[in-house]
Amino acid sequence: MTTTHSASDIRDMLLDAAGLSVDRLPMLNIIFDRMSTTCAEHLRHLATSPLFYSLMSVENGRIGEILENYESSAIAGIFHAPEWDSHVLIGFDRDFIYTMVEVLFGSDGSEPPIEEPRGFSNIELRMAQTLFEQIAKALQASFSLIVTTKFKLERIETRMDFAVIGRANNQAIVAKFLLQALNRGGEMFVIMPQQVINPMRQVLSRVVTTESSGRDPRWTKQITKEVKKTEVTLKAVLEERPITLDEITNLKVGQVLDLQATPRSRIKLEGNNQGLFWCHMGQADGSYVLKVDEYIDQEKEFLDDVLSR
Repeated sequence: MTTTHSASDIRDMLLDAAGLSVDRLPMLNIIFDRMSTTCAEHLRHLATSPLFYSLMSVENGRIGEILENYESSAIAGIFHAPEWDSHVLIGFDRDFIYTMVEVLFGSDGSEPPIEEPRGFSNIELRMAQTLFEQIAKALQASFSLIVTTKFKLERIETRMDFAVIGRANNQAIVAKFLLQALNRGGEMFVIMPQQVINPMRQVLSRVVTTESSGRDPRWTKQITKEVKKTEVTLKAVLEERPITLDEITNLKVGQVLDLQATPRSRIKLEGNNQGLFWCHMGQADGSYVLKVDEYIDQEKEFLDDVLSR
């Protein structure tokens, strides 16, 4: 019996055999970098010490070879993605687990890090399960830039030969993240079979610039709040006029400089040497005051300055 394959099937078979080029999928880096930021935001309210996530690399390889590097030194969460009809793996290495335990239980980092290669405790496994659920939300939010899907935790494995999400020789994408806290850190990794990435490769090959649907309102609100707290020094400029260096060197103590400005002249209000408003000067309760008259048109000011030179 002869089996026929469509052109798309043949392309997918060739891609599965050769492996995708991560360099040609720039959106993957954007998605996983966004994920690292979201992870930090999700976990920051649980931690008593500052913690930082950063994306280290996005690579491709074979599932078996990737997992072999973490044998007996990591906890893996196997997630089912129904919309993709596939599985995704999220893992924490031993240093990640030890660091997170100290952060979540209030350590100040004064004790030396644990280095013994022992089995994971029940507390560490339960903590890992809680973290997996948070990380899955971050992964879902990050991929919402291009596709909507959910990740359901099916099981947790500590033996990588049981962390099966596909054949050992199947190609996959692995994103590695660095966790830093208490002057130590660990590694988190996400493994996605190439068969999941293949249908999205055209979208992932171009950068999506519109991120309004994936914007975190809490983060936006916090940024706005912090920006509004920023202190800015205001300066009221009564008059400006050019003067030569020779005139400056001839200035003497007690010398009077004549100004063209009058009490009715408009005053420029500046912040960080940037004109903001035109104002009028007045007095109230024995002090000078400024009444805002109008906004300064920055573009017009620039053009007028250029034409006057």
